[in-house]
Amino acid sequence: MVETVDLVVIGAGWFGLGAAKTYLQVHPDANLVVLEAESSVGGVWSSKRLYPGLRSNNLVGTYEYSDFPMDEATWGVKPGQHIPGQVVHKYLTAYAEKFGVLRRIRFNYKVKSVEKNERGGWLLSPEGDSSTSIYAKKLIVATGVTSQAFLPTFEGQNSFGVPLFHSKDFLKHADTIKNSKRVTVLGGTKSAWDAVYAYGTDGVEVDWVIRESGHGPCWMAPPYVTPLKKWLEKLVHTRFLTWLSPCVWGDADGYGGIRSWLHGTSIGRFLVDKFWGVLGGDVITLNKYDSHPKTAKLKPWHDAFWTASGLSILNYETDFFELVKSDKIRIHIADITELSPGKVHLSDGNSFETDALLCSTGWKHTAPMKFSPPGLEAELGLMSQRSSSEEEALIARADAEILEKYPRLANRPPKNKKFEALTDTNARIQNEENLSSMGLYRFMVPPEPRMLATHDIAFSGYVMTISTSILAQVQALWITAYFDGNVLPFDTTISSSAELEKEIAAIKYSATLHNRFGKWRYPGGKEGKIPDFVFDAVPYVDMLLKDLGVNSRRKGSFLKEISEPYGAEDYKDVVQEWMAKGKKDL
Repeated sequence: MVETVDLVVIGAGWFGLGAAKTYLQVHPDANLVVLEAESSVGGVWSSKRLYPGLRSNNLVGTYEYSDFPMDEATWGVKPGQHIPGQVVHKYLTAYAEKFGVLRRIRFNYKVKSVEKNERGGWLLSPEGDSSTSIYAKKLIVATGVTSQAFLPTFEGQNSFGVPLFHSKDFLKHADTIKNSKRVTVLGGTKSAWDAVYAYGTDGVEVDWVIRESGHGPCWMAPPYVTPLKKWLEKLVHTRFLTWLSPCVWGDADGYGGIRSWLHGTSIGRFLVDKFWGVLGGDVITLNKYDSHPKTAKLKPWHDAFWTASGLSILNYETDFFELVKSDKIRIHIADITELSPGKVHLSDGNSFETDALLCSTGWKHTAPMKFSPPGLEAELGLMSQRSSSEEEALIARADAEILEKYPRLANRPPKNKKFEALTDTNARIQNEENLSSMGLYRFMVPPEPRMLATHDIAFSGYVMTISTSILAQVQALWITAYFDGNVLPFDTTISSSAELEKEIAAIKYSATLHNRFGKWRYPGGKEGKIPDFVFDAVPYVDMLLKDLGVNSRRKGSFLKEISEPYGAEDYKDVVQEWMAKGKKDL
């Protein structure tokens, strides 16, 4: 049996919930279903992923939907505090319930395959035989890029004999905190820091392994940075400071002349370099990395300028670095060469016994479901094996434009000479380095004409960013407008084939240019494999709002516009503003 619905949203995290709520706000009578593989809402904040001590990087006030404030009276989080994971989960559940999304969610429904119907729409088939297949007239894939854990394989792991698991499953293995004397944590990302803190503060000895052949420790900043002690999350959303980041879509903010002067003149580049030097130097100084041999091992391997959403915040109740200096924590800059019964062996010759191995080793960035017919991933703009002379020409053209506009990006830091990608049991390479980069237009929709003609699929949350709550809302509205034919009204009836080809070429090139930008701008991030940015979020939102015909300058005066940080609250009424303009339905 096949059920037919107007819209299916796959995923009930920040982006999926925002997409469903916004579409229902515009189309209250829509037959909408949300499919969630887990047993609760939240995505990375679902009940099964709330590992011990999990808290938001964000301070309260910067991690909420614009029309659902996280007030202290309701949620118990005081100003200046990071948000406990349980609170974030309950908040997202309450949001879904308030706006009528929760009752439309089907939990424990994992989509196995998505098949395109040639006449439009998508057939979704679940894993197992207990759930009904669904025909969706329109589809939003909001599974994001942190839903599939990447767990590497190690020589000898079959005889290891102790728990070996990904940080995603830390809650499932929380007993390793109480039942272990000594554990191993692999990785340098924020979740590795969290695990080290959780174990160490409970008295467990930790061997922290940061791969010599990897990317090194992530940038970890205090909540307030620069000599002026500015709130970091607000700093990256202050328009004036976004100009100091070279951004290929930056001119969408309407201040292209200023940005061009800053990055195109010697005086401007001097000021830009000074800013990034102060920002990075301040973090290094505040964290006192060089004050102790152990903390020195946590010093990032690249300048702050080159980092992206891997930028994290020290959100711990006690001093993390004092914990690191204690006898409980041992840091190894080495690779795990093999495992033997209850023992870890490193490339530097060291080996030690352990009661568990937690791997903070990232995520698979391919879609979590199979698309058919074969080859559809390439047409959709997802990571795939696609390669063509047309694509290579677009990439070459995009690279030339990026480097001409921002020549500094040609001087990227050299890649770690010892770098070696991890592999899993299927010999899949971490982050799929052998696959093409994503190629979604505006990081949301396929740029191919067959897809544009039907306006029936979009991807929400396929970005790595610290601006989650803002982007979740604006992407949701953009996708709704796209489905309604108000964005990219792709006209297949154009009489001149030359005009149609020109329109297609412009869309494809824009998608290539924006996705390729990350290759040059963020070698400390995902290097363009997936969209990954920090200081570029505000102009990205500007670009989407301009597509929608909604005012992107929302502060009321020039001085406030450039000096006051943007937050979710600034976008509270964008849906109503767009609806007031009038809309058409496909």
